[in-house]
Amino acid sequence: MFFSQAGARPRRWEASQSEHKKWVEVFKACDEENKGYLSREDFKVAVVMLFGYKPSKIEADSVMSSVDPNTSGILLKEFLDIVRKKNEAQVYRNEIRHIFTAFDRHYRGYLTLEDFKKAFKQVAPKLSERIILEVFREVDQDSDGHVSFKDFEYAMNYGQNCVAQGWASLPVEDLRSESEGGGTALLRWNEWL
Repeated sequence: MFFSQAGARPRRWEASQSEHKKWVEVFKACDEENKGYLSREDFKVAVVMLFGYKPSKIEADSVMSSVDPNTSGILLKEFLDIVRKKNEAQVYRNEIRHIFTAFDRHYRGYLTLEDFKKAFKQVAPKLSERIILEVFREVDQDSDGHVSFKDFEYAMNYGQNCVAQGWASLPVEDLRSESEGGGTALLRWNEWL
């Protein structure tokens, strides 16, 4: 089933040749004066062309601060790396949205405990109801009995960060002691997806 495939293991996403070619063309189109780099404003235009939104001041500042200070802007290689990373993030977020939508069988825009039980029954049938309830409570940030996409996305990313740090390789009992009795299910939950 797609849960285990989309289940939140970010991987390096490789662009197709046509995508790579498009990115190079956008770079060249935005480098109107053939400087060999993109200025801050050039970069903003390139993001609009590729992703359909104008980057915020914070995003532009972040990108420009990561540029080699010996250059006057973003070189093609750096630009291609930035675009690849943005696409990876977009693909990963789309996978999370896909999982959320599969859980949200009634298309309400939120998940209930019953939605969790049904989903986990399919993807992890041996998981106890107690663990499912624990996961649901941890994901339901405001304890209103509903898990929004924002809560769900946070949980998927939080669980992924824990996996990256190696916590998920510990036995569940070790995780309980690691987190002093709380927060254990969330550390492991995207492994079950």
